[in-house]
Amino acid sequence: MALELLNRDLNPETNQAPAPIPVSGDVFGRIGTLETRLARNAREIDAAQAVRYRVFVDEMNATLSPDAMRIRRDVDSYDAICDHLLVVDNAIDGDIEDQIVGTYRLLRQEVAMANGGFYSSSEFEIEPLLARHPEKQFMELGRSCVLPDYRTKRTVELLWQGNWAYALKHGMNAMFGCASFPGVSPEEHALALSFLHHTVSAKDEWAVSARSELYRQMDLMPLEGINARKAVSAMPPLIKGYLRLGAMIGDGAVVDQAFNTTDVLVVLPIAAISNRYINYYGADAGRFAS
Repeated sequence: MALELLNRDLNPETNQAPAPIPVSGDVFGRIGTLETRLARNAREIDAAQAVRYRVFVDEMNATLSPDAMRIRRDVDSYDAICDHLLVVDNAIDGDIEDQIVGTYRLLRQEVAMANGGFYSSSEFEIEPLLARHPEKQFMELGRSCVLPDYRTKRTVELLWQGNWAYALKHGMNAMFGCASFPGVSPEEHALALSFLHHTVSAKDEWAVSARSELYRQMDLMPLEGINARKAVSAMPPLIKGYLRLGAMIGDGAVVDQAFNTTDVLVVLPIAAISNRYINYYGADAGRFAS
């Protein structure tokens, strides 16, 4: 029943929105005037940081460093080593700063290990997960945000087309990253967090836990007391989207006071991605990407 609820409202076979079409060059996909691609230069990365600031600070009341607050950019040391996936609306008049409406930050394992590790390691015990899979290559997804007017099915599909094409291009075997509930009180999300804990916990070789000093309980309600429909409805769209693809959730939540969020760790092995989505986005990303 839980999986049916998750899959029902974002089943690609319903074709409720136009699918991305193949395009040439370095663009991963396009729907109408929207396209997804990697940032090409420092100017575009700066514009993506400005979009992140608008969402995380202006909308979600995050508190960044004094320098970041002064320049109105969500910026940290990881920006220099990550690739930045963009959604650009070419119908907007003006410069690229005006056209970027969504972004994701992508970090490959080989790059992370050469530069001090993954961002998520500050909240979750990532190292044991990596050690159990020495033959696999991981990529971290982070800083996902979309401007309010563009929080639609087509924008999400473009972002995932970009992630999928990027993962295949670089031979990635699994993705992971923090996903957030609003606010710093896990108890306010007891229904959704408990549902995740009981139904989609990452186990065995994929098990991963919040750092012990930051660990907050997710098992806040017994399974028999959970209404699955209400629990799914209470989840942020990003988390529902991950689950539809076949993701698992790590053990324990972490409160991020600076970003005013309660974070969970999403783990998504490429082999676990639902066949319906592999077929939709293309087993070789060829359907939507040049």
